[in-house]
Amino acid sequence: MSVVSDSTSLKLRVTRRTVRAVGVVELEFSAVDGADLPQWEPGAHLELRLPSALLRQYSLCGDPAARDTYVVCVQREANGRGGSVEAYDRLEVGVEVTGSAPRNHFPLVDAPEFILIAGGIGITPLKSMAEDLHRRGISWRLVYGGRSRRCMAFADELATAHPDRVTLVPQDEVGLPDLDRVVASVSQETRVYCCGPAPMLAAVTEACARAGCADRLHIERFSAADASPDTGVDSAFEVELHRSGTTLTVSADQSLLEAIRAVRPDIDSSCQEGYCGTCETRVLDGEPEHRGTLMSPDEHEAEGTMLLCVGRARSAKLVLDL
Repeated sequence: MSVVSDSTSLKLRVTRRTVRAVGVVELEFSAVDGADLPQWEPGAHLELRLPSALLRQYSLCGDPAARDTYVVCVQREANGRGGSVEAYDRLEVGVEVTGSAPRNHFPLVDAPEFILIAGGIGITPLKSMAEDLHRRGISWRLVYGGRSRRCMAFADELATAHPDRVTLVPQDEVGLPDLDRVVASVSQETRVYCCGPAPMLAAVTEACARAGCADRLHIERFSAADASPDTGVDSAFEVELHRSGTTLTVSADQSLLEAIRAVRPDIDSSCQEGYCGTCETRVLDGEPEHRGTLMSPDEHEAEGTMLLCVGRARSAKLVLDL
C-alpha cells in the first residue's frame, strides 16, 4: 500500500461518526485514495480545513499504530467561533475534507512516572498518552474532571480498563478535583501533563507552583490564556519576506499576520490568539517578541520560529522564511 507524504496536503473522508458524550462526537477519517497516513505520536493534533474553509485543530485520540485512520473528538461549543459547530453538525460519514500531517507541540518526554490531568474535551490527547504509557509499562495515573459523567467522553471506557489508575471527578457529583492533593506526591522524576479549559490550567499551574513541581508541568491549551504578558506600547517595524524579497511595514495598530496577508493572502491561521500553531513561521533574522501560549519564548527561540498572529518585533526589522 502507498504512503501519503508528510509534506502533502491530506485528502480525508469521514468513515465513522460516533457520539461519545453529550455534545461530543468522535470522527474517524481515512485517506480518500486508501493510502497509509503519516505517523503520529501521543499529543499530536490534526489540522482540518472544514467545508467552510475554516481551519481547526483536533487532538488525535486513536491508536498511533493504526496507519489507515485518524480519530478525533469534537465538542460542540454553541458560543464558540463556529468551527466546532460546523464540524459537529456537518462532518457526516462520507464527507471529504483536507488536512495537514499531524504536528505535535505536546509530546511525551522521557520519564519514569506521569500524572495526567484532564478537564472535559481535554481528555483527547491524554487518552492516547495513557494508552501509550500503559503499553510501554510506564507508571501513570489519570485524574479526569468534567461537568457530569454524561458529558465526559471515554470516562467509563478508561475507568473500566484501568480502575486502579483512573479517577473520575464529575463536578455535579463530587465537585472539582483537589489539585493540591493530586500533585502533592509528585517526585523529582514525575511529569505532570494537563489539558482542559483555561481555569483548570491556571489552577493546575498554581498547584504545581505550591508543590514545587512547576518545572515538570506540561500543558496544552484549547483557548487563549486569560492573561497576556505586559508587552508595553506597540510600535511599527519592518518585515522582509525572504523568499519573495518583499519588505513591508507593520504599523503599530496592525498585526504581523494582517500585514503579511496583504501580499500573501494564502497564509493559513486559525485561532489568531497564539495557541494553535497554524501560523508558526521560521525567523531568519531579527529579534521577535513572542506573545503566544503555544510555547515559551525560550522554546520558540530554540526552534527559531514565531507566531504571526500575535508576535511582533523587538528589533527594527524581522526577516521571515516566507
